[in-house]
Amino acid sequence: MIKGLAITPPVLGRISIGRVIEKNGIRLPQKDNQFTITSQIQEKDGWVLHPLDEELRKDAPNSKLRTIPVRMLFNEADLNLRAEYTMFDRKSGRPMCVGNGDTCKRLTQSGVQSLPCSGPTLCEFGKGGLCKPYGRLNVKIGDDDDLGTFIFRTTGYNSIRTLAARLSYYQAVSGGLLAYMPLELKLRGKSTTQSHRTPIFYVDLVIKEGVSLPEAVAEAKETANRVAEEGIDQAALDAAATKGFGNALFEYDEDEMTEVVEEYYPSTPDEAFAQSPAVVSELRKNLVINKSVTG
Repeated sequence: MIKGLAITPPVLGRISIGRVIEKNGIRLPQKDNQFTITSQIQEKDGWVLHPLDEELRKDAPNSKLRTIPVRMLFNEADLNLRAEYTMFDRKSGRPMCVGNGDTCKRLTQSGVQSLPCSGPTLCEFGKGGLCKPYGRLNVKIGDDDDLGTFIFRTTGYNSIRTLAARLSYYQAVSGGLLAYMPLELKLRGKSTTQSHRTPIFYVDLVIKEGVSLPEAVAEAKETANRVAEEGIDQAALDAAATKGFGNALFEYDEDEMTEVVEEYYPSTPDEAFAQSPAVVSELRKNLVINKSVTG
């Protein structure tokens, strides 16, 4: 295996709750109140929709895609959702510092160093909104590809915190059979004092509609037994993923770097969130950075 190259789950497409638009010659992030599933093909007007986007919208109320049936690829929660405090280089989009609130790996002139991590609010190196929580969730949609996934990327505290909790809990209640639980991504909205009561949207993970928790756990156990009898080794898959993620100092995809800069570091923050005065106010007061870009 090539060292220094993070081996991540194969990606078939992306899940987002916003998009990048062009305004006055500048590409800026724009919020949305529904999911969008895109392919990996990009044209001048943006990313091409994945066929699953249209398919799932047919049954969605008012064609608003606010739930997506999914399954996890791994039994270990932290393999499905990787989240760290991350500071990106605003020009290249490559990570410069990645930490967990305790320790971090930081790119310096003398190489990569392991240093204490105090988080984005207390760190002098990443102050001013340069350091943000950065989460990547890989999920399976449909059964067309056994190991292919769709990725949801976010710097939203609400989405990261909620997804981390749900994944951990479902892993626990299922007896470590998270990969076999029938789940769905659900878009939720809420108003907060920090958003000046303006609705913000974040991503939740729940049991598939119409299925109770005991039924979901029973289904997971039944599926796990059947898959094991068919010779599929889920534990070995989790082990391979752990090894792959750990094969590099930082997990990033060269193809994603431009998108990261466009979505999370717009050239003019006030313009980027012009449609959300509450967020502009937060940025200007330097209180909470990027709470509502992606939920």
